[in-house]
Amino acid sequence: MHSPSKYDKTAALLLVFTMLLSACGGKPDNAEAARVEAGAEQGKNSKDGKPKEPESVPVEVVTAASQSINASYAGTANLEAPNEAQVVAKSSGVMVAQLAEEGDTVRQGQVLARIDPARAQLEVQRSQATVNKLSNNYARAQELRKQNLISAEAHDQIRFDLESAKAGLNLARLELSYTNVTAPISGVIAQRMVKQGNLVTLNAPVFRIVNTQYLEAVMNVPERELALIKAGMPVRMIVDAVPGQVFEGRVDRVSPVMEAGSGTFRVTCAFDGKQILRPGMFGRFEIIYDRRENVLTIPRTAMLEDETDPAVYVVRAGKAVRAPIKLGYSNGEIAEVVSGLKTGDRIITAGKVSVRDGGGVTVIAIDGKTVAQPKKDGKKADSGK
Repeated sequence: MHSPSKYDKTAALLLVFTMLLSACGGKPDNAEAARVEAGAEQGKNSKDGKPKEPESVPVEVVTAASQSINASYAGTANLEAPNEAQVVAKSSGVMVAQLAEEGDTVRQGQVLARIDPARAQLEVQRSQATVNKLSNNYARAQELRKQNLISAEAHDQIRFDLESAKAGLNLARLELSYTNVTAPISGVIAQRMVKQGNLVTLNAPVFRIVNTQYLEAVMNVPERELALIKAGMPVRMIVDAVPGQVFEGRVDRVSPVMEAGSGTFRVTCAFDGKQILRPGMFGRFEIIYDRRENVLTIPRTAMLEDETDPAVYVVRAGKAVRAPIKLGYSNGEIAEVVSGLKTGDRIITAGKVSVRDGGGVTVIAIDGKTVAQPKKDGKKADSGK
């Protein structure tokens, strides 16, 4: 028997090495996979080996309730004073007295300023002298006429001259009265254009008076609202200058003509200016044309924004359930629900972005009031340590 050659030993070593490699390539991979799978299963379970519950989403809810809701049209406009007058000088001259200032409340006929009356007074005196002279002439003409010493034509001419002189006297007195600049309407002086000592020309503006007792707002309303808005309907208004206060008014008139270019018509709303309202204020208006009592409503913030059809999430048995709804009137922050909900349903308003249909939720607030949450077991154990 011959001894093993060098080639036989090499072949035997290669065989052993190959067997070792095959053993290392299979069993360790299977073991690692088993450990990963075991770890995943352990992650799904709690520390005591029970299946771990899926995490719920914290949400805030409101309770669907019945209340009144208004159907209205909302718009914006500036308040205007329809009773406004420009006070102009009816006579020329130097203003010798200024009797009113901006912000003063004046009444109709009140003297606001005086223009130098010297020239007008002289005209009155001259006209008065002419009237006196002609009055004497006419008296003598009447006596002569009775005696047939003058003709009827001469008598009538003197009478006509006297009447003309009297008219001239009245005109001179009128011009004298124009040296007193008076208020044509009652109201508040909004602007003063001249000062004492200035030369005022004929028909020059002197003051601007605004009557703030009655204010209007003109809105351009789309033509689809023409059949709904009528004169006499109530109007609510809020202004930026007086936050938190609502002013009541009414629709004063509705234009019967539609503007072809914009497709709108003019609606004029009237307000009592005796309040703190002022011309020029910017207001937001709501014309109420219908009202429904005792209807189911929800906040508009509860509706799902990414839905083509109106829908909300309702909390039922600790889960969020998507509920399609049919809407009626919408007014500001609330909307009427015609169908799809019932009184007492709890609608998710905050946290609905993270909620999924059928997913678990935790209610942390109901109708704005915080809900106390039960403590978790883990926290109790940690506190015990």
